[in-house]
Amino acid sequence: MFKFGSMLPTTTYSPQSHGNGTVNSRDAARHTAGAKRYKYLRRLFRFRQMDFEFAMWQMLYLFTSPQKVYRNFHYRKQTKDQWARDDPAFLVLLSFWLCVSTVGFAFVLEMGFVQTIKLLLWVVFIDCIGVGLLISTLMWFITNKYLMKQQSKDYDVEWGYAFDVHLNAFYPLLIILHFIQPFFINRKFGCIAN
Repeated sequence: MFKFGSMLPTTTYSPQSHGNGTVNSRDAARHTAGAKRYKYLRRLFRFRQMDFEFAMWQMLYLFTSPQKVYRNFHYRKQTKDQWARDDPAFLVLLSFWLCVSTVGFAFVLEMGFVQTIKLLLWVVFIDCIGVGLLISTLMWFITNKYLMKQQSKDYDVEWGYAFDVHLNAFYPLLIILHFIQPFFINRKFGCIAN
């Protein structure tokens, strides 16, 4: 029988104890969701510390070989003891491509400046980030509540990993809808009826 919990990327929180049985508070704090969120948000505006080359590598391989991207998540788990990205470079690059593609899309649809800005803000903050936060949180909750083989506070799927899955899935959709689709849009919608 197939068990969902065995296929989910989970994290166990068992900080190493010292010889006398005490837990290093620094190791325990390193694994909390708040600490990971703080580290991620702190690096969000420090562009010099982001690894854009690696993020572009991931974007390329999401199309050509997605299993390599997953394998990379697995390696991160082995080396950094977390599944989620700790570098926001992928989100920053994705936002950049959303801006570029939205401007191109607005140009094809012959939208005005204000309409383009509204579309840009909608696509980046509602479609990508807002809906992503909502869906990631919902799926993270469902996964940890109903799909885990063992119900435990020390054993769960990381929320950041759920958000990364959303970003990975959103990127191919962006390419299809914002880079390929505009070539097939008829600029004069009135010509369809003729």
